[in-house]
Amino acid sequence: MMHGDVMTWLVPLVSMLAAGLFAGFAAGIFGIGGGFVVVPALFVVLPLLGGTHDAIAHVAIGTSAATIIVTSIRSLLSHAKRGAVEFEILKTWAPWIILGDGMGVLLAGHVDGRILTMIFAGGVFLMSLNFLLPKVGDKVISQDMPSGIARVGIAGGLGTFSALLGIGGGTIAIMVMTLCGRSIHRAIATASGVGTLIAIPSAIGFALIGLKETGLPWGSLGYVNVPATLAIASMSVLTAPLGVAVAHALPAKPLKKIFGVYLVVIAFVMFRNALKI
Repeated sequence: MMHGDVMTWLVPLVSMLAAGLFAGFAAGIFGIGGGFVVVPALFVVLPLLGGTHDAIAHVAIGTSAATIIVTSIRSLLSHAKRGAVEFEILKTWAPWIILGDGMGVLLAGHVDGRILTMIFAGGVFLMSLNFLLPKVGDKVISQDMPSGIARVGIAGGLGTFSALLGIGGGTIAIMVMTLCGRSIHRAIATASGVGTLIAIPSAIGFALIGLKETGLPWGSLGYVNVPATLAIASMSVLTAPLGVAVAHALPAKPLKKIFGVYLVVIAFVMFRNALKI
């Protein structure tokens, strides 16, 4: 019996630690919070901690947001040391990102698990096209970042969409910045800061809207699973700087292609998960 109990805890723990290592690396190399790694991993691990099928999608997304707080800050600091972060962009986009973030959390609270998973998979697939289609990914439509109403719409939409998916929003931020003439390396660096702006209110929001829910996996505070957050975050801080180093060493085109292929694979896996719920 003792051996069975050990295995019951060992498998999820090792899985979460491994997800954390990969998430940190992905956060550093791609300027994302690691949500595209963490959410699919949590869909596999969380059922081992109990909880209903419908709760799993919400807890996976809420927990992902909590891990991104640590991962994105670590990644941001590493990029900032290289002088690649455009803090002015983060400052002017912050209020609208946070406002959109709040709307996304409220929307997520009214969407069932299968739909939330389908939204995640569809969003990931659409984002992959920007990095796989050269005519889209290499296009520059302006040398200036959006301002006024355009900034409000893009930053607010970025916050809403990212909160719904449990991601740091780096992919969309990178897309906007490269379209506006920033190099892929500067875009990735600045996007890691967008992850921080999104993750903090998002994690708090998911914890609050899930407080009265039943059928949650063991160790959950609302829709945030505390053991999973600690395990993943503790590993991601180790590998985020490695990802940053690789991002600055690689040329831009292969970096975009690697990211695009990765997103297609994740979209496929999540569509399959949605059909199983």
